[in-house]
This record gives sequence, structure tokens and C-alpha cells, in this order.
Amino acid sequence: MAAGGPVCPAAQTLDGVVASISQVAITASDVEQEYRFEHFLNAQWPPPPPDGTTLAKARDRLTYQMLLIREENPGLAEKAESERTATERLATLRKEFAHPGDFQRALEDLGMTETEVVARITQDVLMLRLVDQRLRPVASPSDAEIADYYRSTFIAEFQKKNGSAAPPALAEVEGQIREVLIQKHINELLDQWIEELKPTANVRFHSY
Repeated sequence: MAAGGPVCPAAQTLDGVVASISQVAITASDVEQEYRFEHFLNAQWPPPPPDGTTLAKARDRLTYQMLLIREENPGLAEKAESERTATERLATLRKEFAHPGDFQRALEDLGMTETEVVARITQDVLMLRLVDQRLRPVASPSDAEIADYYRSTFIAEFQKKNGSAAPPALAEVEGQIREVLIQKHINELLDQWIEELKPTANVRFHSY
């Protein structure tokens, strides 16, 4: 430390590294901001104080998002379309707050501008697009799997909500069930993909 430079008080706690990807550090404040941002996007403000388990989950999500962003290579048209989607999402989010002033106060508490929020949502849209493009083609369920889901899950859930009403025929809800199973398979494949990416990016987690 240079002579005459600032001296940190002994009691001051520095912002600790809780994860890393290659040489990029993810700090505790990064994770806390991610937690707050997630609640902001759900119009849940102010967010409840997080416990250690909640922050650990937010840390994992943030790390995996950053890992996937490294795999992106979107074109100009794709970026522009994703930014339009993000702008529309922000407009919708503004209406989800009970009062117009609540949105602005939450934005100020979060420490972000609308431009920064749009940029972050755009990043998320591009990431989800990447996942869908990469995994959807191999996530289609078989006809047997759709029929089994209809018998074992759909009918039970329908009767729970609708009592003794007759459930729709499989043919009427096949598309709906197919999409549910596609999303389930995408989530499973995404977990596998992330596990494959971790060693190549030297992902490390650290405790709080």
C-alpha cells in the first residue's frame, strides 16, 4: 500500500468471492444483486431478507447464466429482436407494480437505470433463446411418453381442479402435454450441458 493511502478499518468486511469462472470472480454483492433483480422482475419489492440457502441458490443460477452466456454468438438481427422483447417486458413489468411510483422507487433501490434493466433482460432472452435452439430439437417426447403422462398425471390434475367433470380426450390436449414434456426434457438436458461446461470453464464455488 502506498504511503499516505487509505487504510481499511480492521472491522471492515471485504466483498468476498463466492464463485469463479476461469479468471472471472463472482462476489457476494453480485449474488445479492442477482437475488434483488429476480424479485424486481417479479414485481416483488422490497425483497425479503435472504438466508444462506437462498443466496447459495442465487449464486448457482448466476454462475450458470454466466457460463451459458459464454456460449452465445448472436447475430445483429437476433440481438435487435431480443432487445425489443426486453423493452416490452419492462413495459409490462411497470404495470405489475401496484402504483406507478412503486416501480420507480424499486428501480432506484435496485441501483439500476431502465437502460441497464433492458440490457440485462436482453441478455436473459438471448440465453434462453440459445438454450431453446440448442436443446429443443433433441427434447421431443415419444408418443408413449405423452400417453403415459396423460394417464398418470394430466387426468389426476384435471380431476383435482374440476371434480367429477370428464377430462378432455388425449387428442385435444396432446400439444399441451407435448410442450410440458419438452420443457421437462430441456431442463434435464440443460443440467447435463452445464455439467459438461463446468470443467472446461474451471467453475469453482466458494462458501459464504
